[in-house]
Amino acid sequence: MTDAARIPTSIPAGKAPVIAGAAWRSLLDEVTTWPKPGLVSHVDTGSHTDMNAETFRKSADAIAPFFADLYRCGFHGGTLAALRAIGQAAEQAMLAATGGVNTHRGAIWGLGLLSAARGRRDASGDTASCCDIVRQVWGPNIHATPPDPSSHGGDTQRRYGAGGARTEAAWGFPTIRSVGLPALNRGRQLRPDDPQAARVQCCMALIAVLEDTNLLHRGGREGLAFARDQARTFLDGGGVGHPAWSARAATIHRRFVARGLSPGGAADGLAICLFLDRTDS
Repeated sequence: MTDAARIPTSIPAGKAPVIAGAAWRSLLDEVTTWPKPGLVSHVDTGSHTDMNAETFRKSADAIAPFFADLYRCGFHGGTLAALRAIGQAAEQAMLAATGGVNTHRGAIWGLGLLSAARGRRDASGDTASCCDIVRQVWGPNIHATPPDPSSHGGDTQRRYGAGGARTEAAWGFPTIRSVGLPALNRGRQLRPDDPQAARVQCCMALIAVLEDTNLLHRGGREGLAFARDQARTFLDGGGVGHPAWSARAATIHRRFVARGLSPGGAADGLAICLFLDRTDS
């Protein structure tokens, strides 16, 4: 039986809004996590001068309905081109809500693909993870599509050969699965009564390994190496299990701000981890 023949026409009532709500909640949890090195939070604006936590909240509100659309598109067997069209509409809504500030382009990409994958899985009865569905169904076309040269990701791929979020998605989010989600769970074990600590643990673990195109754009190879080293030092010192973990993370945050570094890829990765934790079961 073909995939098309297995896909039903009727989406389970209320399922698309549930997926959109999970994406929205994950985006808000990301921005209200502190201390995240160099990143915007409810405490301060990190290394940014053109956005704050309220900008991110407006953005999350504006783009949330599109994750429901992406779920529906995936449910009905949508192509990568169809998903991209919805994602581009989400970007326009984001820019309209933020006055032209790019708050969530990377998150729209990652969470959008995974929302669509969840729709496809619900339609087909597939038992694969949403990450594997992205890799199997849309991965080849992602690999075959050249990056946008006007984006930070496209520019850093040209200059440094970094694959960034495109490559991570095309291969089924391997860093999210092997590093991010285990770190989130490790943080919960270390601080079972502090959800924010688990999110910091996850973010630091991603900074330590990701070839973050946002860091490359702002700081080049030197900035990326500095960021990774700082995160590894935090983790090697016990991470959020250290009695003074918050103060240690805040010190690293200030060092990132002093250098103008912002690991946006890790922030998107944190939101993706939270989304998968909520939905991929």
